[in-house]
Amino acid sequence: MSSFTVALAMLRQRVFAPALATSTRCYAVKPAAAAPGAKKKKLGKLGPIMEKKVIPVETDANKLVAYVCGSNYLKTGQDVKIKPDAEYPDWLWTLNTERIIPLDELDPNTKQYWRRLRKMALRRNNQLSKLKKF
Repeated sequence: MSSFTVALAMLRQRVFAPALATSTRCYAVKPAAAAPGAKKKKLGKLGPIMEKKVIPVETDANKLVAYVCGSNYLKTGQDVKIKPDAEYPDWLWTLNTERIIPLDELDPNTKQYWRRLRKMALRRNNQLSKLKKF
């Protein structure tokens, strides 16, 4: 080893090591205690328990018929007004709202068929992976 390397090692031991050993740790300050009469929230497994918000339900029949209630998510403004049927596109009235079409009734040449088949296979594989292995 050269004398320069030895001198550098001695300098490191005498100057930097004591400074690092005596360094102070700066943790965050603990929060101030709550008021003496205040109740503490109970902690569940995943943290404080959230209180459920009660959402008001519209009961006015005239408003339910004329507006899409709940469509306004802003603090100001109004809900969307329902238009006459003639102003909506024709394809809207042909949508299937009654039941889910079974896989054997779908045409195998459509994307919808293959997407449904893939989804069913994924669900089956997930169920099988959850079973205990013997």
